[in-house]
Amino acid sequence: MINADEIAGILKQQIATFQTGIQEDQVGTVIEVGANLARVYGLQGVRASELVEFPNGMQGVALNLEEDNVGVVIMGSDKDIKEGDKVRRTGRIASVPVGEALLGRVVDPLGNPVDGKGAIQTRKYRTIENVAPSVVERQPVKQPLFTGIRAIDALIPIGTGQRELIIGDRSTGKTAIAIDTIINQKGKNVFCVYVAIGQKNSTVAALAQILEQKGAMEYTTIVASSPSDAAALRWIAPFAGAAIGEEMMYSGKDVLIIFDDLTKHAQSYREMALLLRRPPGREAYPGDVFFLHSRLLERAAKLSDELGGGSMTALPIIETQAGDFSAYIPTNVISITDGQIYLTPQLFFQGIRPAVDVGLSVSRVGGSAQTKAMKGVAGQLKLELAQYRDLAAFAKLASDLDKATQNQLMRGEKLTELLKQPQYQPMANEDQTAIIYGATKGFVNDIPTARLQNWARGFVTFLHEKHAAVPQAIAQSGQLSDDTKKQLETALTEFNKSF
Repeated sequence: MINADEIAGILKQQIATFQTGIQEDQVGTVIEVGANLARVYGLQGVRASELVEFPNGMQGVALNLEEDNVGVVIMGSDKDIKEGDKVRRTGRIASVPVGEALLGRVVDPLGNPVDGKGAIQTRKYRTIENVAPSVVERQPVKQPLFTGIRAIDALIPIGTGQRELIIGDRSTGKTAIAIDTIINQKGKNVFCVYVAIGQKNSTVAALAQILEQKGAMEYTTIVASSPSDAAALRWIAPFAGAAIGEEMMYSGKDVLIIFDDLTKHAQSYREMALLLRRPPGREAYPGDVFFLHSRLLERAAKLSDELGGGSMTALPIIETQAGDFSAYIPTNVISITDGQIYLTPQLFFQGIRPAVDVGLSVSRVGGSAQTKAMKGVAGQLKLELAQYRDLAAFAKLASDLDKATQNQLMRGEKLTELLKQPQYQPMANEDQTAIIYGATKGFVNDIPTARLQNWARGFVTFLHEKHAAVPQAIAQSGQLSDDTKKQLETALTEFNKSF
């Protein structure tokens, strides 16, 4: 028997719970395409920096939101995109995969692996543009981040959460300083992100190989964009690197991020802005190029203890043309950072490497980012080098010099020689302290300048073999007590007799 009431009840229930399978997508139409940019009509609800998708699967970022169209930068080649193509909103703001799964990997600015080691296993994503921590969320820079380079750790110290600019002409050793700093973080629980902006693929491959050999790749992520990539990818690279670093910073870890280099970044942004017909300003850069770099570098911070106390230290690199530090981009970035390390070709070709111009370089954090031991020995070193620079300028003009001046020039030469350091050989802070202490206290006065590098290497080996308690005491306490000073002077005297 058919029960009409039962059938009616089932039909009522199905009507009540009936859902339509219609999905509403906002779709626009490409009205113009070229130079990795598309103008799209009809995406009224699209948000700034939102990802949109083209029919061939290629993604783009909505950058110019105008009344009658949207300017979209395409994340790759535009050769398969044509006028009339439909463009779909994704509803997702441009973001990258983050997390510890990215350590030891080389990725492109969208987070896709390019090192041939398979997919990256992470489900965490972070938007590339994030608001920098506010004043309340930060704490002062007071904890040192050692580069392992004597000239920098003693005279231009860097602290965790600081932004220290590395600036100089091409081929003066800017990247070398950054790489040595990464190598020196081994065993210090500092995670590193190296962002290569418009660097040749061969350069990035060689760099990854060096980090692998030195055992530094296991705590490093490389974000690589080559000169052949679309301008949009080069523009997005440092923001993607900052997002990867921020994820670790907010989970209470210390992070070092290197932007190599922001000159190429500004140029790729200028290329995009001019193609999007934004009004050009000084040197044809768009008016917001200062805001571009300030909102990137302000994300480096030492977080307050309430937020976990993590930190992100940024080392942006800027390339100058013929030492012109007063150009638009160098002056912009100098005003954003907490100091700068100047490298000059003159010093580089004189064989003083790293070619750090100690007179022009400055750290606006200063001694608060140094151990007390290093602070104690570095004060005397700064003073003697400053006096040497003044005298060296006059010494070229004078024919006969008095004994005191000759001695001062000789000491300055010796100190300058001791600040030289081979590449890929960063030195522990306690060993640097011991060498600089010996130099400023006159223990190197009788050693020929040409043999000082051998003296420094030999003394460090001798100190660890025969007087291991001295570097241990300096490393543990971060101070040079009277007792440690006596032991150090004994070790210096003993070594000088045998050298």
